[in-house]
Amino acid sequence: MRYKEILLPVENDSLVEKSRILTLFDSFLNDEFCFDFVGDQTEIQLVSLDYNLFQRTANKMLDNGALNDTSKKAIQNILDSITSVKSYGLRNGKRVYVDYNNERKVQNRKDKEAKRQQFYYTRGNDFSKTNIEIPKEFENQIICGDSHEILSKLPDNCIDVVLTSPPYNFGLEYASTADDNHWEMYFEKLFNVFSECIRVLKYGGRAIINVQPLFSDYIPTHHIISNFFINKKMIWKGEILWEKNNYNCKYTAWGSWKSPSNPYLKYTWEFLEIFCKGDLKKIGCTENADISADDFKKWTVGKWSIAPERNMKEYDHPAMFPEELVQRALQLFSFEKDVILDPFNGVGTTASVAKRLNRRYLGIDISEKYCKTAQNRIEKTLF
Repeated sequence: MRYKEILLPVENDSLVEKSRILTLFDSFLNDEFCFDFVGDQTEIQLVSLDYNLFQRTANKMLDNGALNDTSKKAIQNILDSITSVKSYGLRNGKRVYVDYNNERKVQNRKDKEAKRQQFYYTRGNDFSKTNIEIPKEFENQIICGDSHEILSKLPDNCIDVVLTSPPYNFGLEYASTADDNHWEMYFEKLFNVFSECIRVLKYGGRAIINVQPLFSDYIPTHHIISNFFINKKMIWKGEILWEKNNYNCKYTAWGSWKSPSNPYLKYTWEFLEIFCKGDLKKIGCTENADISADDFKKWTVGKWSIAPERNMKEYDHPAMFPEELVQRALQLFSFEKDVILDPFNGVGTTASVAKRLNRRYLGIDISEKYCKTAQNRIEKTLF
């Protein structure tokens, strides 16, 4: 048991006087208040104490004519030392000297959460709390095919984290798929895949979506996607601003030059929208957390300055996110041995980083060419 320890020097070495003082305090001695003479010290161990009663009892002792002056001084020192402890909580009329902040914080947090109806929009969800292992035939695999069809073969609640960047529909789509869909059709197809991602995600699992709003077309894709997940009763955990420091974009278009008529706003960042299924807390073994204290402190600040991917020509892919972005997301939001899903796997950045960080992976993509590239990257990736 934890306790607050007080040590005082013993000025009276008389066994008779020590025994008398112990007898006077006898009614207070229990697991939460221990008092004894150890060698040349008075040792007090405090967990909780009815201080007002203790003070009255000590004052009566001081008025007791049967005690000599040395014993009275010892009692006064004991009373003064306990009185001098100013850090304590209150519970059932007693002063609590250890772990009082934790109890108070938990209680205050629960009261505040109940009062403000935390993530009220998820009420009525029917998420199962029973998680299972991913079938072996899908573990550590790169699969070429339609994501919706592949995911429909997976059981519920078998994926720990979904981390992906959905393909854009403005000419950056893969050559093997149509790039002239109407936006309604695009989002319908995207959300069919995301619905399957939610289904296969474990209770407490996370979905991390990297998305860049289509500023030129005035389509706030990050808001549209966030609304979808919220309507599916996923908890919005937060948003990370990925600052790419791509300052060239500042000077490519101005809209109405030097006029408030229609200025064009310029952006050098993208978003990571983060959602949780059923619970903000993800279950995992502490020994499988592989993030350092320094990285944890830096990465919990919701703005990450990371340069864009420089090897897109090497992998012949028009829209890759950098490995560092994936590494930070996985170390901050997942444990080693977790299963990471990317339903738009592209050339395998998510899967490759997952393998390097001792996570399991499942990558799905419609492009056979990209799947072959992804598999080659995986085979070259070392733990």
